[in-house]
Amino acid sequence: MMEYKKNDVLTVTIEDIGNDGEGIGKVDGFALFVKDAVIGDTVSVKIMKAKKNYAYAKLEKVLTPSPFRVQPKCAFHKQCGGCQIQAMSYERQLQFKQDKIKGNLIRIGKFDEAFVDSVMEPIVGMEEPFHYRNKAQFPVGTGKDGNPVTGFFAGRTHTIIENTDCALGVLENKEILETVLEYMKQQGVSAYNEETGKGLVRHVLIRKGFTSGQIMVCLVINGKRLSDGSFLPKQEKLLEALKNIQGMTSISVSINKERTNVIMGKEVHTLWGSDTIEDSIGIREGEDFAKTGKAVSFHISPLSFYQVNPYQTEKLYSLALSYAGLTGKETVWDLYCGIGTISLFLAQKAKQVYGVEIIPQAIEDAKKNAENNDITNAEFFVGKAEEVLPAFYEKNEGDSAMRHPDVIVVDPPRKGCDEVCLNTMLKMQPERIVYVSCDSATLARDLRILCDGGYEIKKVRGVDQFGMTVHVETVVLLSRNRT
Repeated sequence: MMEYKKNDVLTVTIEDIGNDGEGIGKVDGFALFVKDAVIGDTVSVKIMKAKKNYAYAKLEKVLTPSPFRVQPKCAFHKQCGGCQIQAMSYERQLQFKQDKIKGNLIRIGKFDEAFVDSVMEPIVGMEEPFHYRNKAQFPVGTGKDGNPVTGFFAGRTHTIIENTDCALGVLENKEILETVLEYMKQQGVSAYNEETGKGLVRHVLIRKGFTSGQIMVCLVINGKRLSDGSFLPKQEKLLEALKNIQGMTSISVSINKERTNVIMGKEVHTLWGSDTIEDSIGIREGEDFAKTGKAVSFHISPLSFYQVNPYQTEKLYSLALSYAGLTGKETVWDLYCGIGTISLFLAQKAKQVYGVEIIPQAIEDAKKNAENNDITNAEFFVGKAEEVLPAFYEKNEGDSAMRHPDVIVVDPPRKGCDEVCLNTMLKMQPERIVYVSCDSATLARDLRILCDGGYEIKKVRGVDQFGMTVHVETVVLLSRNRT
């Protein structure tokens, strides 16, 4: 293998996409990671950082454009870290995500390629891969002219790329952000400065209920209540302007005075309107997706976790419910249940559902959501799944139905399931496990443990929740192997 060094200029054809959206190609077996390159491009690159077997390189020129290269919708896609693969056609994005899931199952999970091909179903794509995000958090800073600005951080930096009109967000974001910036400019309200820790407005959180049309705005501020009882200088000016925006339902502030990268503070105060907005998710019929009978409504606060793409969430949960194969007689555990989104759909088809989540506020929300939807066969526990599940298993030693549920559904964070949790699942021996994953690498690792423990993969299907990015959700059905 040739050795290459910094500043070497090479020509390479891009064959794959990496975890951060960078193009990957090889020259004489030497791997090059090239930002802004698309699968199928032949490009001239300059090496910026060289290692023994690979290097990071800068795209100098596209020599032969890929047949999958398209004109990006957003002018800021290169600078902004949000849409890593917007320059690639949506059809090719879906193929890339399908290949990514398959590759991780083979490489990390050590599953045979022919077997993976036999259980993988076609990825579920989006009808409209733009303007699908119902939530956005915009950092606020100060521009070169001294005026407040907002947008998104450039990739791997905390430099704000000025933009009030993100192609992935709702159309109302632009009007709301421009209203907030105009208020700040007119009233001399300062933007937060990360380096000094001074300045008032840190972020603007915007959420929209896609079915209700209700909008929430929450300003994250580095301050406290003023002497007149308000939180912002001439607060009424901002409230009057925001109230006029169609759909506005809730305006609040979140207090965050910590020197931290965490966006939201723990303290939230409603300035106008409701403390929450409402949205609902219905389960679609079609393909092999399940049908629950009715939509489930959710009350969403500034701190609530809620899936950011409601259109695809319906498809994702439909698929999970279909894989669960419920008839009304089953006991189901929903691990990492959040505010009960999957649990409440499962409960409409199951005999009893138990949900587990580490965040106490999420469990409170789950209980309220169950009550609001008249669902009485869902019970929720606060704690780590890897602790709650074994304790429950031991406590109900004499009750076979409690110790051996029919179905376990898991929807863990990116790091996947804890090993103790996986081992307890294997002890409980459910007939079926439905694994919903946002990271196919940790999914593949966990599937290997479950399959070595007596389960067999029956179906695998990707769902594109995040068009224009490298992320993909995956739903897997596992069945207990009785041989």
